Amino acid sequence: MPLSYSAAAAAAPSPLAARSRGLLRRPPRSAPVVVRCKKIDQLRAVNGIPPYAPVSNRSLLSPVTLPIIRDANIKNDTRLRIFSGTANPSLSQEIASYLGLELGKINIKRFADGEIYVQLQESVRGCDVFLVQPTCPPANENLMELLIMIDACRRASAKNITAVIPYFGYARADRKSQGRESIAAKLVANMITEAGANRVLVCDLHSSQAMGYFDIPVDHVYGQPVILDYLASKTICSDDLVVVSPDVGGVARARAFAKKLSDAPLAIVDKRRHGHNVMNLIGDVRGKVAVMMDDMIDTAGTIAKGAELLHQEGAREVYACCTHAVFSPPAIERLSSGLFQEVIITNTIPLKEDKSFPQLTILSVANLLGETIWRVHDDCSFTGEVIGSQQTKA
Repeated sequence: MPLSYSAAAAAAPSPLAARSRGLLRRPPRSAPVVVRCKKIDQLRAVNGIPPYAPVSNRSLLSPVTLPIIRDANIKNDTRLRIFSGTANPSLSQEIASYLGLELGKINIKRFADGEIYVQLQESVRGCDVFLVQPTCPPANENLMELLIMIDACRRASAKNITAVIPYFGYARADRKSQGRESIAAKLVANMITEAGANRVLVCDLHSSQAMGYFDIPVDHVYGQPVILDYLASKTICSDDLVVVSPDVGGVARARAFAKKLSDAPLAIVDKRRHGHNVMNLIGDVRGKVAVMMDDMIDTAGTIAKGAELLHQEGAREVYACCTHAVFSPPAIERLSSGLFQEVIITNTIPLKEDKSFPQLTILSVANLLGETIWRVHDDCSFTGEVIGSQQTKA
């Protein structure tokens, strides 16, 4: 009886079993066939008309032109962008004017619960971005705003992000003077790095070792040349000058300042605590013009007491100079009490109108920071010297 189709299929060996038994064999491979194309002459233009493939009138092909998208706000296709936070917009505008640029468009606002919102309103893809934001009072608000600005630029595909911090808050918390203290300067440096900054530009750190807290390049510029230029313009005899450090910790800063100021002599106010503060003067200031130099003035307690000691020791005039004018209460009352002939500061921190007084002089560091920004952008070296200074009498 003939097998049905299903039975025959079941009885037939599988291809794998048949191959193992030698029942199925592969056909011999044939040699590869080589086909040689016949070479023809290249098509030539006829009467100046290039060769073309004829097509039907129903499918005429027109040339496709891709649109070229350009940002009209980019002058000369520059890749340098300057953005300002809300901490010191006037300084940012001066820096942009020095560079011949306009400040980048950015939207910064605060919600009802205090949260900060940042949105860049122009493209920064592939750009070299500089964010100008000092972490001055309110320090925590301005620091958080800077971090969010850095994050916004990083997510917008900026090529390089440089945090320009004219005044670096928490710089005084740079070491452990007692047990169980935090080193907030290192913490802030880590936050700026983790937010996405590639470089930091700071002005007159409280202590130079704070640069080592960053794991990214740090450009440290000094505001002293701006003050030196202003003092050089005053009619003060170099033989009458003496530079005074208001405390022992600022001796290195005062010594460098005195060397540039016609190599003036140096005096030091030595303050010791024995139940109550005892202040001693190291050096001679009798009949001379004393220039007290410090990196910042906060409550002005130290520098005001130092000025009282200088007057007691016979100083003819006393000038107070600093880069960062924090001016926490009661600094204005102490500085305007008649102890100082003039108080010379810079605009790294914005000063409100109610904090102005007749002896105050404000110098601008915009040219110094602007020149540094340009050299960083152009991969040029710099030594921190001032290229040009601009001063304003308050």
